[in-house]
Amino acid sequence: MSLSKITFFERFEADIRSGKKTITIRDESEKDYSPNSIVQVSTYEDDRWFCAIKIKKVEAIAFSQLSDFHAKQENMSLSELRSVIREIYPNIESLYVISYELVD
Repeated sequence: MSLSKITFFERFEADIRSGKKTITIRDESEKDYSPNSIVQVSTYEDDRWFCAIKIKKVEAIAFSQLSDFHAKQENMSLSELRSVIREIYPNIESLYVISYELVD
């Protein structure tokens, strides 16, 4: 089953809307997005809709494989990225990179 909605922390909204953030890294529970599907985006805190994105691809990745390339797509440094991921997913090694683009 393909998911049709995704939430992000409010602090990422500006980067998503400006196109500076083009990937999200999630755990296995959120890996079932289908490439080319349109997904509605809301804030995690209060479920406020703020845009739609088109999923480009979903790829498995190990936490240890996160690189500057991923950090740049998240619009942060690699150390920030690793810290944020550990905050949200402590002790999880198997993750998924979801690449997307804004839908006008």
